[in-house]
Amino acid sequence: MQSVALSPQFRDSSLREMAAQELDVLVVGGGVVGTGAALDAATRGLRVGLVEARDFASGTSSRSSKLIHGGLRYLEMLDFALVAEALKERGLLMQRLAPHLIRPVGFLYPLQHRGWERLYAGSGVALYDVLSRLSGRSGLPLHRHLTRRGARRLVPALRKDALVGALHYYDAQVDDARHTMFLARTSAAYGAHVASRARVVELLREGERVTGAVVHDLESGEHITVRAKQVVNATGVWTDETQSLGGQRGVFRVRASKGVHLVVPKDRIRSESGLILRTEKSVLFVIPWGRHWIIGTTDTDWELDRAHPAASSADIDYLLDHVNAVLETPLTRDDVEGVYAGLRPLLEGESDATSKLSREHAVGHPAPGLVVVAGGKYTTYRVMAKDVIDEAVFGMVRHDDRQVPPSVTEDVPLLGAEGYQALWNARHRLSSESGLHQVRIEHLLGRYGSLVHQLLAMVAEDPSLGEPLAGAPDYLRVEVVYAATHEGARHLDDILCRRTHISIETFDRGLGSVDEVAALVSGPLGWSADQVELEIEHYRARVAAERESQQQPDDETADAARLGAPDVVPLT
Repeated sequence: MQSVALSPQFRDSSLREMAAQELDVLVVGGGVVGTGAALDAATRGLRVGLVEARDFASGTSSRSSKLIHGGLRYLEMLDFALVAEALKERGLLMQRLAPHLIRPVGFLYPLQHRGWERLYAGSGVALYDVLSRLSGRSGLPLHRHLTRRGARRLVPALRKDALVGALHYYDAQVDDARHTMFLARTSAAYGAHVASRARVVELLREGERVTGAVVHDLESGEHITVRAKQVVNATGVWTDETQSLGGQRGVFRVRASKGVHLVVPKDRIRSESGLILRTEKSVLFVIPWGRHWIIGTTDTDWELDRAHPAASSADIDYLLDHVNAVLETPLTRDDVEGVYAGLRPLLEGESDATSKLSREHAVGHPAPGLVVVAGGKYTTYRVMAKDVIDEAVFGMVRHDDRQVPPSVTEDVPLLGAEGYQALWNARHRLSSESGLHQVRIEHLLGRYGSLVHQLLAMVAEDPSLGEPLAGAPDYLRVEVVYAATHEGARHLDDILCRRTHISIETFDRGLGSVDEVAALVSGPLGWSADQVELEIEHYRARVAAERESQQQPDDETADAARLGAPDVVPLT
């Protein structure tokens, strides 16, 4: 398999190809499930198109807790099947599918009661380890029981009176936005036509059957007609709206739950491990993230703007209050570098508490030619993608008696995975040959895997690209250019928020980098001077609106403040 660059030219040619010939499957939605479905379909030999109204992973799939995990708390709900399935997927991702993007992360669970809690929680974590081993693909250390002294040795930041002992166990984490982008790029390598900033505005019908879609190219303003034997609706929290385009009632409803996360510098919490804390509603994670910590999440119903869910002052206070309850040195608002909010797509249930709604997914066939997938959790995206393409294939076979192979994605590594471990072992040599410090090589390998050679070749041709960004020195200039030439980035938002995480990893939210980044990508993206100015103005307005929203007392006022900065490319 040769890597494919998601360049501006590739996007344009993908739209032309989609319009030129009927597809087997048109996937609507460029989140983790949609890109996973496109990869599943393409690797079965189907003719596939994928369209996304904004950027890949611009919604839920870039705003998660960035964990690949079985969902330890689902054991408490006795949902053993869901946990076992997720642990199997965790092992697959770590060892075969995306070892360059998934890495182990340890968590300390403080115990606050003597005797019964250690037995109760310890039994749960032991079962978690057993299910992980039964999946056959763990590769992670077993859990440990710790005394209070042992726990505070691992996490000195903990207050002495916050625990009587602890459990230490392992899960895994992922750069969710990059992983989703790699799914899109890998599907393109297997022949899928892939386009972002392309919004479905109408589902085509012949009688009761859905036969394709009208797609609005938001960059050019043109409308194209895409014919497809099956249309897959994988739009997450927009599922209901997308279903309504076909004029039929949905087979199920999706409810949005808002999850807010804070990002603080690593030195603000003295710890060698992540933390998992029980709250009155759910659990709270403190997750290692490079030179930072991610603290989250909230879990509240959200019925306002779904494109840009806003974090309110109340959300931030909730997270700070709960983490400070166990920290010797409390965090303040001045410690917060970044804030992000995402929406979980939950299948509508009877409970009013969103944290109790099912994270399991469902697949429906509301009309001939249209398949819908919703719900689920990030870790099990591949299973969701397989199930929805299975359903699409079933509808296709019924329609034209065609034989389609079963899913093979369990054995299809993403771009950058093949040879990753060998390159990691050779990182000293790569450092010597490229002139980049070994720490930089390790950073690149953890973001690009074996595609690192493409970036090193660009640096060899233009050594200035090997310099760090002035306003965000954790990233090299070459990564910004590569995002525009190979990774489908179209706008500053795409680069600062998803190809990198500069928007949440710097106290100025990326404002110190915006001019340099715009200058670097203006050539590859063909921007005029006016477009450069527009992009910079838009990003500055976005940051101002987000900061304003985070000062507001509740969801309604926060939402109104965030909507003060419109998208650089409007959806209409």
